[in-house]
Amino acid sequence: MPNKKKRRGGGARRASPSWAAKLNAHWKAWAACGVLALILVPVVLLAVRRRPDVRSDPIWKEFSGTRAIGHVQALVGLGPRPPQSEAIQKARAYIRQTLEATGWQVIEQPFTDDTPRGRVAFVNLIARRPDQSDRTKLFFIGSHYDTKTFDSIQFVGANDGGSSTGALLEMGRVLNQHPDLAAQIELIFFDGEEAYEGFSPDDGLYGSRFFASKARKAKKVSTYRGGIVWDMIGDRNLTITLPIDSPPKMAEGIFAAAEALKVRDHFSYLNDRMIDDHTPFNVVGIPTIDLIDFDYPPWHTAGDTMDKLSAESLQTVGAVTLYYLVRTAFQ
Repeated sequence: MPNKKKRRGGGARRASPSWAAKLNAHWKAWAACGVLALILVPVVLLAVRRRPDVRSDPIWKEFSGTRAIGHVQALVGLGPRPPQSEAIQKARAYIRQTLEATGWQVIEQPFTDDTPRGRVAFVNLIARRPDQSDRTKLFFIGSHYDTKTFDSIQFVGANDGGSSTGALLEMGRVLNQHPDLAAQIELIFFDGEEAYEGFSPDDGLYGSRFFASKARKAKKVSTYRGGIVWDMIGDRNLTITLPIDSPPKMAEGIFAAAEALKVRDHFSYLNDRMIDDHTPFNVVGIPTIDLIDFDYPPWHTAGDTMDKLSAESLQTVGAVTLYYLVRTAFQ
């Protein structure tokens, strides 16, 4: 009943309710409160139960450049890691152990290929979630974990091979905390990226060429939404240079992610094409972009050592990639 305003000089007044009427009104009020409590209490309890799963920071802030560079140091500590070497076998064991500790299933993809140095055995490593559905459209992140074969220098490949591999292991840790996203991701560690004499259709990119070719032959190209390849991403003076033939929409998404995270000045275009592990995937129809810092003076020299790297650079690339995955890749 709407309230009645008193009017000066008399006017209608409400009659005082009886004791029984008052009691009845009180019971109705308490009953209403009880119903409200029955509705609200489960909601509150549900909110309390869910609270531990709520993350205050977005996923891209969880990537640790410090953790990533720790993995790089462990790999570099093994020494040069060319294909078929004892050191690369130890690197594979380290990669497997690290990923399995964070919930990933690691699958070996062995193969052999002809090289300028004869027949060589290679092994790609593929990390997937154990509960991954065969119907899931995947996005992969890749890195080569071998180092170039040199006879005259001690080449430990801190940046070229080490930086991207260490960062990919840290990516595995972060994704493990987000099962729904991880279930749509595949981590690939390519063997034999480096050419023995010079990049050509028959030399270099052995691991990625084999993987992409096998996907095409098995008619699994459509399984992939796309991919990102990391290479030489740890330089203290980080200048990621996207190849000029990068898939345009992917490049746009990466630049937008860098802009959103206020690191756009570290990303630009290379003024030429780039032959790297992304190339075979684009050839078979899986859109793949290469995040590479090719402005790196110690490239393929004995000077490619840990002192040239920065945890901040690894964190920048890891964060931009995660931002892109969450905001663009699956939209």
